[in-house]
Amino acid sequence: MKKNTITLPKNQIMGEIATSERQITIYYNPESLIAEKTLAFAKAQGLAILEIDVIKNPLTGTQLAELAGRLHMEIKDLVDPEHDFFKNLSESSEFSSDDWIKMIRNNPEILKLIALQGDKTVIVLTPTDILKV
Repeated sequence: MKKNTITLPKNQIMGEIATSERQITIYYNPESLIAEKTLAFAKAQGLAILEIDVIKNPLTGTQLAELAGRLHMEIKDLVDPEHDFFKNLSESSEFSSDDWIKMIRNNPEILKLIALQGDKTVIVLTPTDILKV
């Protein structure tokens, strides 16, 4: 099982995604129950949060590639395979990274909940995962 937290070297140059040690940035789908619970948990904990609704503010291909890189994952690993979107796709379908970027850009609701703070990035599977950043 892949570990879902990574730490980047302090001197690594980052791309388009701005990070801060003072707040947690959460990329979320507002229709997601886990996102709703995670945001409520984070606020109850008094955490400084920057909320980015991926439906209203879709990520660019470069940002998606950067998030995947920060997590040491492929772009396809950023999507929720349980989402209804995938019910119509053949299990044997093979997609390139560019295909995955297009799918996420056209259907941002398939993106998993992602949080980052400073040099740490996590896929949030449960509300308490937010404490890993």
